[in-house]
Amino acid sequence: MAAIPSQAKSKQLRACLLCSLIQHPMDFRKNGCPNCEEIMQMKGSPDRIAVCTTTYFDGIIAVIDPESSWVARWQRTSKYVRGMYAVRVKGRVPEDVEAELESRGIKYRPRDQTDQD
Repeated sequence: MAAIPSQAKSKQLRACLLCSLIQHPMDFRKNGCPNCEEIMQMKGSPDRIAVCTTTYFDGIIAVIDPESSWVARWQRTSKYVRGMYAVRVKGRVPEDVEAELESRGIKYRPRDQTDQD
């Protein structure tokens, strides 16, 4: 489960470009992304956090029960951990991450809502 950031840290929050989870940069550095650390490899790497997350996101959704939430299904986060998610994230994952996803047979869908079903 991802921690809910305090109000004091809200201006520093970053959203993961792959899953849209919102965390403080120190949480990404300490724990990585609880949803996609295997691919994003942000834990302990400020440089990786800078390219795999962004401060440019719109809206925040609190997901308490991902598997039964219609909002989580709509946002494609129903298989992810409980936490705070951005509605829309501006930016794309780095090319190496996109290549890794492709090699695993996973279609990359940007979280900026330009690739709607």
